[in-house]
Amino acid sequence: MDIKNWKSELPVSGIQKIVPVRGGDVNDAYRVDTDEDSCFLLVQPGRGPDFYAAEIRGLKLMVEAGITVPGVLADGRVGDDAYLLLEYLEEGTGSQRDLGHMVAKMHKSHHKDGLFGFDLPHEGGDIHFAAGWTTSWKQLFLENRMMPLRDRLAALGLWDESDLQMYAEVHEVMEDTLISHQSAPSLLHGDLWAGNYMFLSDGRPALFDPSPLYGDREFDLGATTVFGGFSEDFYAAYDEKYPLTSGAWERIRFYKLYLLMVHLVKFGSVYAGSVNEKMGDILDER
Repeated sequence: MDIKNWKSELPVSGIQKIVPVRGGDVNDAYRVDTDEDSCFLLVQPGRGPDFYAAEIRGLKLMVEAGITVPGVLADGRVGDDAYLLLEYLEEGTGSQRDLGHMVAKMHKSHHKDGLFGFDLPHEGGDIHFAAGWTTSWKQLFLENRMMPLRDRLAALGLWDESDLQMYAEVHEVMEDTLISHQSAPSLLHGDLWAGNYMFLSDGRPALFDPSPLYGDREFDLGATTVFGGFSEDFYAAYDEKYPLTSGAWERIRFYKLYLLMVHLVKFGSVYAGSVNEKMGDILDER
């Protein structure tokens, strides 16, 4: 990234400096300091101007649902790189209970026509999920998410025949379980791990970096269980506002496996043991 070019081409006046900051595993991230304030810049090298379209759409839907997120200031392309310019949020401390209530509020926002999916594709570095809609959560999750991950792991040489056979058995368990599960299409963050929420300087929780879709709310809760960062107060507060249904924690194991498989694709064999362990757990408890 040529900082000099970005300073002159971003639609922001009075830029003083652009400083690299932590921004996740997909994007390059920067704080842009201007004469008056700061903003947050995400950059995806070598991508087209629509790379962030789904994220922008998700942030808009979350605002409509009453969720605190960074405001979108601008997006587009500079040179060969896509960018997204966001409001810079000042970090503070807050309550896991408030976070649990906010996530439940988001999940109470349902697709108006009862459909699962999203109208824009998911673009996440090495992972692509097609846009589209279905009336079946089971179909969306198993056929549109898990099967492409399986195929990608095989193509990368990260899974051999024994892994594929083990997954086939897990897939059957998931299918048998989800076929009788009544699900509603909630607005989902789509990547709800601890690195994608924060507390603002006034104590309010905020979400950012969504991979949005309409799906079963247990999908988001599965992501919260993988890397920690969510306390018992979070789950208790969530359940107060939007109680989970019978068998939820059994199904949440499937979504934990999903996120571990995503990380296996992104980061390689360091996650192989965790994926195989989770598949073994699912098979042991069938």
